[in-house]
Amino acid sequence: MTHRDAAFETRAIHAGYTPDPTTGAVIPPIHATSTYKQDGVGGLRSGYEYSRSANPTRTALEGALAAVEEGSDGFAFASGLAAEDTVLRALCGPGDHVVIPDDAYGGTFRLFDKVAARWGLAHTPAPVDDVDAIAAAIRPGETTMVWVETPTNPMLTIGDIAAIAEVAHAAGALLVVDNTFASPYLQRPLALGADVVVHSTTKYIGGHSDVVGGAVVVNDAAIAEPIRFHQNAMGAVAGPFDCFLTHRGLKTLAVRMDRHCDNAEKVVDFLNGHDAVAQVIHPSLPDHPGHQVAARQMRRFGGIVSFRVAGGEQAALAVCERTEVFTLAESLGGIESLIEHPGRMTHASVAGTDLEVPADLIRLSVGIENADDLIADLAQALGR
Repeated sequence: MTHRDAAFETRAIHAGYTPDPTTGAVIPPIHATSTYKQDGVGGLRSGYEYSRSANPTRTALEGALAAVEEGSDGFAFASGLAAEDTVLRALCGPGDHVVIPDDAYGGTFRLFDKVAARWGLAHTPAPVDDVDAIAAAIRPGETTMVWVETPTNPMLTIGDIAAIAEVAHAAGALLVVDNTFASPYLQRPLALGADVVVHSTTKYIGGHSDVVGGAVVVNDAAIAEPIRFHQNAMGAVAGPFDCFLTHRGLKTLAVRMDRHCDNAEKVVDFLNGHDAVAQVIHPSLPDHPGHQVAARQMRRFGGIVSFRVAGGEQAALAVCERTEVFTLAESLGGIESLIEHPGRMTHASVAGTDLEVPADLIRLSVGIENADDLIADLAQALGR
């Protein structure tokens, strides 16, 4: 059996590395080295020259990332935004145009609006759940890329990856999918027609809130080559210890995601019947606009839950400050449950724009604790 033929759980544990032939180490060692001895000028051992270009610990992670996303090439970066920036610089140029989500992650919007725009890369927001709107936002001859999050952050909007890929490709554009919220366990965009997948591996892939990182996975050598060049030329690579931690997290992704999803669905059931909650947003709900698409392209519906508080912004802020098991903090996807107010925290950069999120919105990253404890914590925070 090859790793490509194996089930996800097996690939996540075994792909990218075989036990060390010298020591038999079953886990990739941390190669804490910046450079490598050459056997004569240009005589590289296994292609290793300098750790910005390649490092064995990073190679193992990149192979595993490619395997779980069903891609040919994986690339590990110092952060999710470093991965995104590299994709833009490798595959776009000044004068190009990109369609982005109209409820994109605040850091992604900031990258497009405050960084890439100064470089001459234009962007147009469009709702990811409206294929016709995406098609209308495409500028013939200018749009080189359609950028999609699904589910989006923090409104959990669902985009039909296969349908969007068809529209993008018809216009000669690439489709990039930010798969951070779903993780490779729940959704594999390359198999649905995407050209590039990006991740903040800080989130579910790392999974323990102890490392920052990013990833890019592709399935086309013509796309991989410029990304590989820019990864080395720009240098925002993941260090060996960060790669070790991220790879360790990836190995348990499947079992963690199942527990995240179990707990999230129980939290959704609780919130859905609470008087202090005006709206619950989660793709598992039959009345969620993207429920059918999510059911078709995702294994399960994910561990992020957003909800709006009936009392408005001040009530939402108070709930965030009252929880005891849910920690008030940015980020998501770790084993511990987190609560945040997107409008004041992760999405402050889109305040006053068309991408501004509701002021009464709370986002939960539901962890793998006991679900009854999580519900009891939310009950006391909402009920005071």
